[in-house]
Amino acid sequence: MEISLATPTIGIWIILSVIIWITWRVLNWLWVRPKMIERYLRNEGLEGNSYKFLFGDTKLMRKMAMEAKSKPMNISSDDITPRANPFFLQNITSYGKNNFSWIGPVPFVTIMDTEKIKEICTKNNDFPKLKANPLKKFLTMGLADLDGEKWAKHRKIINPAFNLEKLKLMMIPAFYQSCNDMICKWEAMISLDGSCELDIWPFLQNFSSDVISRTAFGSSYEEGTIVFQHLKDQAEPALEALTSVYIPGWRFLPTALNKKLKENDRVIRASLKDIINKREKAMKAGDQVANDDLLGILLESNHMEIQQHGNNNNVGMSIDDVIEECKLFYFAGQETTSSLLVWLMVLLARHDDWQVRAREEVLHVFNSQKPDFDGLNRLKILTMIVYEVLRLYPPITALARTIHKETKLGNLSLPAGVNILLPILQIHHDLEIWGNDAKEFKPERFSEGVSKATKGQVTFFPFGWGPRVCIGQNFAILEVKMALSMILQRFSFELSPAYTHAPCSVLTLQPQHGAPIILHKL
Repeated sequence: MEISLATPTIGIWIILSVIIWITWRVLNWLWVRPKMIERYLRNEGLEGNSYKFLFGDTKLMRKMAMEAKSKPMNISSDDITPRANPFFLQNITSYGKNNFSWIGPVPFVTIMDTEKIKEICTKNNDFPKLKANPLKKFLTMGLADLDGEKWAKHRKIINPAFNLEKLKLMMIPAFYQSCNDMICKWEAMISLDGSCELDIWPFLQNFSSDVISRTAFGSSYEEGTIVFQHLKDQAEPALEALTSVYIPGWRFLPTALNKKLKENDRVIRASLKDIINKREKAMKAGDQVANDDLLGILLESNHMEIQQHGNNNNVGMSIDDVIEECKLFYFAGQETTSSLLVWLMVLLARHDDWQVRAREEVLHVFNSQKPDFDGLNRLKILTMIVYEVLRLYPPITALARTIHKETKLGNLSLPAGVNILLPILQIHHDLEIWGNDAKEFKPERFSEGVSKATKGQVTFFPFGWGPRVCIGQNFAILEVKMALSMILQRFSFELSPAYTHAPCSVLTLQPQHGAPIILHKL
């Protein structure tokens, strides 16, 4: 009897111990640790809102974002930070340029000091990328999300796909074809008076998606287009999941959202795997067309890496790695270039003098001929305009990093577990950095290049900075120059009376109500 009584007693104590352990872990995660970090940060001289249980500042962020989106801006204003990033602007105004905020129980320290930004962007190992929310895998876990040796390996393998010779020989024709298709659609809509009104935003999104399909998959273009449509459908539910406070283990529950994400992911991965397998077979058969696109160059570079260093788990990329990089091609290429292009056209529609100057330069370099690589690199005025739009309307409005151990950053000491936010938009609009005209469209500030405009400081970084600068920035800028050059050759354009100025940050900086433009055939 004594044994039978002792056995359930031991079992009860084990169960109670487990319950206490789990309760402590949850309490530590949701309250004890955040409050300890808050005290630490205040001792370092940083200020911010007091941590609120579970949600931190997320409820206030969403409320302010909804309020900002409920009303449009003055059509002539480029002071977009109050609308695009209202919470972070308020934090900077209330607590200074270096402050902290809370996304759930996770602390984010905002840094605007240029020397600290340089240090963060340079020291990859001390300031790695954030450990991604597990739901991020339903979008992409490619190069942009990697760190350490795996990032270095992938970067080395992918680099050949983006060198200037490949862009010149293989990508420029794809840019031209996709843009020509879009312009032909516009010309078909022109009325007898030589003009038409249309919302250019969906056209530009389709154009940039078409460019990525052609450049990524080449001869498999039609299959790639179908895959990218699935990826586009995946973006909205994935973004909904990523912007919520993540509870560990939640992704395993059979919720409607989780089921939708998993089913979409299954279809996307199966389709991409099929394209990759076909391409590898073509390459083994000696098909010369197989390596004339990003996927082909990537697979060829990967095979060379494996041949040089041996076929083991630490060399080369697996098929799952290649799938993630294909997904990243889409999101990084499609979203950023369509965002940049739409704001380029909106601002040139508003600033007719700069539109005229840009067109005169394009016609001087190309006349009515097809734009080419060398000519695009000679477009000084257009380049100034592109940089100024990237400054005022950066596609990505902030970068984030993390630290895994107590780390010195200038005069600050930051504890492990703190994330760092680099608010690109606020830095690009900072009066102390850019002068009293910082919120005005003045492309001439880049007349002598980026280095002169920034005085050698890290104050302009729409594609990131340092070793982790976006590998596709030359690709994106050439694509945008090609598209804008061809548009300027064929049309003049102005804002429609129906246009509502409403920049908002989704995955990228986008026009909330589209971009109605009136085109005039030249």
